Amino acid sequence: TANGSSNTDSSTTVEAIEDNPDEGCHIYRNGYYSTGISVVEGILEVNIIQMMNIQMTESQVENSLVDFVVTCQGSLPTDVCTVVSDPTCQVSQSAVCDPITVTDECLLTIRRAFEEPGTYCINITLGDDTSQALASALISVNGGKPT
Repeated sequence: TANGSSNTDSSTTVEAIEDNPDEGCHIYRNGYYSTGISVVEGILEVNIIQMMNIQMTESQVENSLVDFVVTCQGSLPTDVCTVVSDPTCQVSQSAVCDPITVTDECLLTIRRAFEEPGTYCINITLGDDTSQALASALISVNGGKPT
């Protein structure tokens, strides 16, 4: 139970707090209490603005490489995670997370490899210590030529 009363300074509250650990014992604490609150903006929005196939030579056709150009609003991210799933975005096939350094403007290119042709759901999450934001896209990888 807390009973509060204010002194002449309206910004400071004097409180008496009663602890009752077992019903026969009473402990009273009196004092001044304060706290600090930090408001952070966080990462507000992520957008995949371009998906580009990386042209490879005949000897490099094991994997299809795709570059995703991503922008964001708000604070600058410190890590990026990419989850590749089936076309329904329900069954995850792979996940890769990497630390990143963005110094000025949130514009980055993420390169990912696809072992087989097909249609994939891509979830790209940008995060920092206090927030995360997600963008999703469907991509069709057909013989190294995504659409």
